[in-house]
Amino acid sequence: MKFIVRDTPPRIQWALTQAGIHPLLAQLYAARGVQGPQELDDALARLLPPASMKGTAEAARLLADAMAAGQKLCIVADYDGDGATERVKASGADVLITVDNGIASFEGVARARALGLQVLVTDHHLPALRQGQIELPDADVIVNPNQPGCHFESKSIAGVGVMFYVLLALRAELRQRGVFDASNQPKLDALLPLVALGTVADVVKLDSNNRRLVAQGLKRVRALMQPAGLAALFAAASREAKTATTFDFGFALGPRINAAGRLSDMTLGIECLLTDDPNRALELAQKLDAINRERREIEGSMREQALAVAESLFEDAQETPPAICVFDPEFHEGVVGIVAARIKDKFHRPSFVFANSGATGHGHELKGSGRSIPGFHLRDALDLVAKRYPGVLLRFGGHAMAAGCTILEEQFDTFEQGLNEVAKEWLDAATLMRRLDTDGALNPDYRRPDLVDTLHQEVWGQGFAAPTFSEELEVVSQRLVGEKHLSLKLKHCGQPVDGIWFGRTEPLPARVKLAFRLDVDSWRGERRVRFLVEAAESA
Repeated sequence: MKFIVRDTPPRIQWALTQAGIHPLLAQLYAARGVQGPQELDDALARLLPPASMKGTAEAARLLADAMAAGQKLCIVADYDGDGATERVKASGADVLITVDNGIASFEGVARARALGLQVLVTDHHLPALRQGQIELPDADVIVNPNQPGCHFESKSIAGVGVMFYVLLALRAELRQRGVFDASNQPKLDALLPLVALGTVADVVKLDSNNRRLVAQGLKRVRALMQPAGLAALFAAASREAKTATTFDFGFALGPRINAAGRLSDMTLGIECLLTDDPNRALELAQKLDAINRERREIEGSMREQALAVAESLFEDAQETPPAICVFDPEFHEGVVGIVAARIKDKFHRPSFVFANSGATGHGHELKGSGRSIPGFHLRDALDLVAKRYPGVLLRFGGHAMAAGCTILEEQFDTFEQGLNEVAKEWLDAATLMRRLDTDGALNPDYRRPDLVDTLHQEVWGQGFAAPTFSEELEVVSQRLVGEKHLSLKLKHCGQPVDGIWFGRTEPLPARVKLAFRLDVDSWRGERRVRFLVEAAESA
């Protein structure tokens, strides 16, 4: 592990400080690419305008016309629309709306339109490439910031954010038609807690526009102005909504909702978020919590198996494999992505995990989920594998850091070979070196509980990493707690401070360079700063 201290442009840091921002926050913001104080203004008025996202006006007119005609709308969310179109038509729907999917559903969209449905695709995934050309489905309207000709600046907006923008445009269209006016129009800001949750849970880059969406949602959650389902999920996760953070969204609430879709029925999570009945919300949140515990057990078992297979690849190979592909007939397809992420974290290699997806007319299909490392664009890698080995990839899509695909079981070895070929060509020694970006040494004057509270209230996440400091510390004493965590007594700038390294069992030397985040621990009524150790730099 090599620590890389982020570059902090001094002029920008000075300008932010002059604008009244705390010097520590000014340093952190400047190091994360913030160019000026205007980027930190999280007011709703600062959101990018809906009209700047291609297709929103057309989508608004399509939906307004359908509502005026009393037509039925059906939403297909999150999963691919191909298999849903027959059921949508049978349900009596007139308009099919996709959310967070559909940009690569060529056959599904074509079939829906052949059945007489109007189709609105809202998505944020990258469009498909066929023979080097971008190809779009033949939908009535497409809203996707990553489609050709869209100049919306926030290309990393999540699927939930795209749909929120469609609703903003629809409200404006209905207002223009006189359905309501500014005084009695629907208050879409009530949806912002859900937009914030979806944005963080989807791990999209938190650019300035996404940070505004998340900040606005967090403000409402902390003021307890949130749907009953969110309140129930906070309770089920034993978290406090009044002090909600992006970590709560990403590591407590998001996994509980996702677990239902992975192991059971996604409608449980949807109903929990939609219900206005607090008792029903709590009942559903408790079910989701139980499913999430089951998910963790399955994931733990799969992770051990998958890590064993991955380790054998390193042991048996004459040279270290540049990419890792793992399949076991007993794997559960609902958690392959989580396990792929764990393998990627451990070995610092692009990693794919496959599970049985069932038999089709073509043969036995495997569904795989992959996670990548910085510098290796996973979706583009799959596209190259598809070109070099035609027919191996039945379906694929995704982003730079996460992607999914479907292959036949008999093609697993060919896929593994193809991915390793691309990885060997694209990855160099610098990319394969595990590195951790940090904010350097912590000024001891900033080691204060009130300042840590301020840091926790800010919006951190993908592409806007939470503050992590690094410096050489003296290890005064250390002991194992709970058999798998290292409790530490440290000296920072000559002063004692407690630390803990979760999941670490190996002892540390007397002096060591550590990377750590800041937390506050309460002991007998006294609040003290604690270091949450993330890593140690290799000698």
